[in-house]
Amino acid sequence: MDATPTSHEDIWAMLREADRILKDSAENHKRIDRKMEILNEQMGYLNNRFGEMAEHLVAPGIHERFNDLGCHFDAMSPGGYVIRNEKKEVIAEVDILLENESYIMAVEVKAKPHIKDIKHHIKRLKILRKHRNKHRDARKIHGAIAGAIFGSKEKTAAIKAGFFVLEQSGDTMKIDIPKNFVPGEW
Repeated sequence: MDATPTSHEDIWAMLREADRILKDSAENHKRIDRKMEILNEQMGYLNNRFGEMAEHLVAPGIHERFNDLGCHFDAMSPGGYVIRNEKKEVIAEVDILLENESYIMAVEVKAKPHIKDIKHHIKRLKILRKHRNKHRDARKIHGAIAGAIFGSKEKTAAIKAGFFVLEQSGDTMKIDIPKNFVPGEW
């Protein structure tokens, strides 16, 4: 049977059907897009919750881990340290900040750190250094990345960047410092 329309009416009927199909398709796309938005929001919320859980695992024992290394920090901001600009806008946040009279240790906590997290922490430490300079605080700033799950590539990149690496080990965190490790200083 030939599918070629035989009259103007047939052509108009086919065009109306095609229009109906396109409209249905557009509606389906809108529904799918909205469902994707909801899913992305839920995933973002879940990711934030995992990050909070990781912070709660790290914070209680972090003093002891650094004290074992001879870094006796006497102050800790476990709920986060916020840096604001002149307009009071947040320009950086540090998950855990440890301090003593000579050093500041800025710790970024991730459930599973990625390379982009390491790069972002370097930027964060530069902002922290600039902020502390404005307040005439010349203490040395070091950085650390803590994670429940560390990939070897991410661990190597963090160490190469001069960060202490804290890894989940059973019910505590451990700091494994390789030979010839030189902590970065900001």
